Amino acid sequence: MTTLALLIVLTSAFLHAFWNLLVKRAKGDLAFMWLIFVAMVVTFVPVSVIILLTREVTIGWREIVAMAGNAVLQLAYFYLLNQGYKFGDLSLVYPLARGSGPLLITVYAIAFLGERPSILALGGATLIAVGVLVLSGNWSELRSSGAYKGVVYALLTGAVIAIYTLWDRHAVRDLHLPPLLYLSAGAFGQMLILAPYALRHRGDVRFAWQTQWKSAIGVGVISILAYALILFALTFSPVSYIAPAREISVLVGSLMGSRVLAEHQPARRIVAAFAMVLGLAALALG
Repeated sequence: MTTLALLIVLTSAFLHAFWNLLVKRAKGDLAFMWLIFVAMVVTFVPVSVIILLTREVTIGWREIVAMAGNAVLQLAYFYLLNQGYKFGDLSLVYPLARGSGPLLITVYAIAFLGERPSILALGGATLIAVGVLVLSGNWSELRSSGAYKGVVYALLTGAVIAIYTLWDRHAVRDLHLPPLLYLSAGAFGQMLILAPYALRHRGDVRFAWQTQWKSAIGVGVISILAYALILFALTFSPVSYIAPAREISVLVGSLMGSRVLAEHQPARRIVAAFAMVLGLAALALG
């Protein structure tokens, strides 16, 4: 990996963790989520228009289904993640959500696709599982504090990450949909799905805009930028290098929760997050 690619990936990892910090701080509702999707659409529209004008893109019923599925899955992802942050710390929810997704993909590949991962990949999966257990800690303590709901939502978020990763890979690789156009259509679909709620709760949307507009725009724009940087790095660097380096965001998110938000049990969570980063890297390389 070149120095430029490494800097791009590390920047993307920091941005990904940072927009999750914004979501955690906002503790927003569906009105806040709708504002995020509006910000995404406004950011993506110019790029989508350029793609449609400069490239030959086939849009048939399969492509429409793929984009609609992306909208539903991404909406579920944002909702579950937001709910997780309402009950659990950033240093707990973020690593669990990011780490459990690839682990579930590996389990699915072994169980249903007949894949036989290498020893390195299996070792990585084991490290992730150990990290999940260490992060979760004492379950009785989590139940008494109510933080167990954050763990549940984080693991559900990880399941959605696993599903949309496989779904998006099919859309981009097999249907040859340009990634930015594909994500733009998904963001537009998410905005449309929540539009009836936004219309019925205009007061909530107005209040969310007045009190959280900076966070909503920040999440919408930064989440797009973080992913766009990864796509750019993939144009001149192998995915086998990009994927493991990208997962440093798990450790960054844990550090942000421990240092910026002063969340409790920082040492244990940082150690667990570091183990998950190593596991994710091994999984990607294996």
